[in-house]
Amino acid sequence: MKPISIPFLALAGALAAGGVAMAQDKPASSAAPAPIATPAASDVPNPTVGGAAMDATKTIVANAGAAPNLTTLVKAVTAAGLVETLSGPGPFTVFAPTDPAFSRLAPGTVDQLLKPENKAALTKVLTYHVVSGTITFADLKAKIATGGGTATLTTVEGEPLKVTITGADVVTLTDVNGNISYLETPDVRQSNGIVHVVNGVLLPKLN
Repeated sequence: MKPISIPFLALAGALAAGGVAMAQDKPASSAAPAPIATPAASDVPNPTVGGAAMDATKTIVANAGAAPNLTTLVKAVTAAGLVETLSGPGPFTVFAPTDPAFSRLAPGTVDQLLKPENKAALTKVLTYHVVSGTITFADLKAKIATGGGTATLTTVEGEPLKVTITGADVVTLTDVNGNISYLETPDVRQSNGIVHVVNGVLLPKLN
């Protein structure tokens, strides 16, 4: 196994300080979002993201680049060298954190992750938001029902994400550190998969 660099360990330690392991500096949301309406047909218009149209014939990376509220995610994907991967055939399911989601991390966390010496840590964080295959909102609900109220997704990073549903179609994601994020905009179709926009950054264990 390749030795872990000191900057990587330092970053992991800083993010893990306080016993909440890379927890968000602020909660993902003061309240759960409004229930999500499930589209009645597969040919409904693709949802907009940040007010920008999303073209279902374009890749995850191309559409993310057009969304004004996913700029931090795009910078991170570029810094991690994942542009080619997420532009490939996939398919992938991506839980895409918004700019406000990244801003809720502890001060300085994003700047540290974007440094070249912390590329390994950044890659772990980003791939923790990706699941192989195309998992729609309806698929998530079905998995949750089958699991008796909880579904476990295995991310490309390797660690699990727990998915639950509360009230009327409010989907909650819980990472391995106990941080919670909500789906804001589901089923944004891409040529190489599907994106669900979320209001919190999902964090794996880095140490």
